[in-house]
Amino acid sequence: MSLQLRCAIELDHLVVACATLVQGDAWMRELAGVPSAPGGSHPGWGTHNRLLRLDAGTYLELIAPDPAQPEPALPRPFGLDDAALRARVAVRPRLVHYVCRVRSLDAIKDLALDYDPGPVVPMTRGALSWRITMPQDATSAARRWTEAGRLQPTLIEWAGGAAPERHPVAALAASGVTLGRLRLCAPASVALPAALRQDPRVVSVDASHPALGAELSTPRGWRLID
Repeated sequence: MSLQLRCAIELDHLVVACATLVQGDAWMRELAGVPSAPGGSHPGWGTHNRLLRLDAGTYLELIAPDPAQPEPALPRPFGLDDAALRARVAVRPRLVHYVCRVRSLDAIKDLALDYDPGPVVPMTRGALSWRITMPQDATSAARRWTEAGRLQPTLIEWAGGAAPERHPVAALAASGVTLGRLRLCAPASVALPAALRQDPRVVSVDASHPALGAELSTPRGWRLID
């Protein structure tokens, strides 16, 4: 998929929580037969990451607590401080969320969302700059990172808009891994973003319990991550 924003909201990246980045990279090598690429640190957030290109506009992020940083004043992104999630991630990395890019977070009201994605926070890493919706306190984080809440995407606005050179995939080599489908499994009572129905890779699945799953085509065949 081209990085040109053809609609108001597009799938940007998958988020896989890891106990450590060493664990995450080893898991990816075993699962798909390919290594992840170095990402970087998120100062003040207590996390760092590694990345894997999926196609021209989508990537997979391995994210973990950064031992080189002090305990952050703000909750770590994507509920990484949650004790139950930490216990699950200690066994193996987990697909915990997905992020969608938008043209402008200042026009977020035009997306007609039926959930609150949270306040907009500016972030930078090296030459990359972005704005992202993220809870700013423990109470908001606990409310956002419920199992059902994880099915509702975090929104990101990259500096430079859709310019390919201003997006992380510009620095990532082709991995041989592509996204087949992102499954959003949920009861009918959980509202999912209507705009994402334009993306044939994103499918809603009726289920008794909220869950995320991603089907990946890899050099080792089809793999499901959850």
